[in-house]
Amino acid sequence: MKSYVLNIIQPVGEVPPPEVLEPIMARLAEVRRDLERQECWVFGRGLEQPEASTVVCMRGDEMIATDGPWTEGKEHIGGLAIVKVKDLDAALKVAARFTQVTGLPIEVRPFLGEG
Repeated sequence: MKSYVLNIIQPVGEVPPPEVLEPIMARLAEVRRDLERQECWVFGRGLEQPEASTVVCMRGDEMIATDGPWTEGKEHIGGLAIVKVKDLDAALKVAARFTQVTGLPIEVRPFLGEG
């Protein structure tokens, strides 16, 4: 089994109203329960809007914290899920389920060092 992160790519803009968002979230919960039953689910959660992010780096011994890095981008990572599945094909099938529900593109990326 290999671990993959599924990054949900979301356009910047207004959050859909509850009457649109709630059925999507209910269907995502069904996908999650199914993945839990298959013992493929590791973790998943939505993220705050990009303006809530901060990048921290060091300049010598001084910590520098700045907004970003994608506060002016057209898209951002709106949420993520980590799954543990047999191979990339299985991860792509899980991503397809997420994109069918959300209508949003999903980046599938394996974790380093798992072969």
